[in-house]
Parts: sequence; C-alpha cells; structure tokens
Amino acid sequence: MKTHYYLGWFNSHFPENLSKVLQEDIIDRKSLVMISSNPSIYEEIGAAERSWLDQAGIMFEEYHLINHCVAKEEAHSLIKNASVIFLLGGNTVEQNRFLAEYELSDPIKKSRALVMGASAGAINMSAKWLCSKNLGYNVEDSTLYDGIGLDGFAVLSHFDLEHNLALVQSELSSLSEDTNIYASNKDCAVRVKGGKIDILGTAYLISRSEIRRLDETL
Repeated sequence: MKTHYYLGWFNSHFPENLSKVLQEDIIDRKSLVMISSNPSIYEEIGAAERSWLDQAGIMFEEYHLINHCVAKEEAHSLIKNASVIFLLGGNTVEQNRFLAEYELSDPIKKSRALVMGASAGAINMSAKWLCSKNLGYNVEDSTLYDGIGLDGFAVLSHFDLEHNLALVQSELSSLSEDTNIYASNKDCAVRVKGGKIDILGTAYLISRSEIRRLDETL
C-alpha cells in the first residue's frame, strides 16, 4: 500500500494530528532520503524539514541528501533502498530540472518507500503544475511543467488561498478541465494512502473550473 504526503510549510513543527498519522505510517525508519530543490547549494538544506520529523519523534538510522554532490547512480541506489523519500521545499523549477537531469521520477514512482514533499517538493510530486507570475513565480510567461505524477492529480501547495481564491480558480481553470487540482495553505497536508485521500487544514479541490473547500479528515 503506497502512501504519499503532499505538505505545505510549517513554521516550527507538525500539528499533533499530522505527527500522529505520520508515526503510524512510517514504520520502516532505516533510511531517510531527501531530494534538494537547490541542488548546487550544500549547506543547511533540509534542516527545517528534518526538524519537523525530529520533533514528531520520527528518527532514522541513516540520513541522505541527494544533490549535485551525489552521483546519479548513487542517487538511484539511495532511492531504491529508502524508507522515506522527502522532496524538500524551495525552488520548484530547479528541483524539477534536477529530477529530470538525474532521471529520478521513475525510481521514485517504483520505490516502496513512503514519499512526501513540502511546498515545492509537493508540487513536483504531482502530475502537472503551472509556473505563473500570478502564482508567485518570477517569470513573464506561464509554463506548464510535468511533475513525477505519483497520484495523477495536480497540486498547488503553500499558497495564501483565503485572499486569492478567485485568482487561483481563474489561473488554474484551464488545467482543471483535464486534471483535478488540490490547492492548500502552508499548514496543511494531503495524504494519499491506498488510493484514499485525506485532508488536514485548509484545502480546496479545483475540478472542471469549479472550486470547493474540502472537509478535514485527519
């Protein structure tokens, strides 16, 4: 039973109910493999995300960070043997390029590990995502990117939805005609476990240009 967590961002720690379900879901704690969103920067990457797990009492025997310091072949081996794969937050476009450069999408999809991503990492776990200045990216032209596609839907993570619902609905309307989109604020999570989708925090479903708030189930 594959389990995927699409996370927003947390200022200090996971909420108690999220910590509880993660503790239940993460049974194998041998190896945590983190995938950088800034692969050319080597210091303190993943410190925040690792601290969330630490504070939830989820520790691992081994910790690995995949960036440009790690050879492609080694990166594939680390993913194959991972207990948990964590796509880190940061630069969504750079992480997307790195996933393509190192050909990591297929190994991640084939892995038996629990896969989770925060902010940029959650977005890149999804099937597709829109890079647009209206969604906070420093670009002139909008570009539709392919993500890993773990669950066949799109994700907008770590976005101020309360003040931008109309903008988000309009901006993602075209994409939502073909792909369901889960949009969430920063202190939120979407969990997919055995095909069942659970929600923590403020999250919306955008489907065929319609948007509706989802009930919390975690």
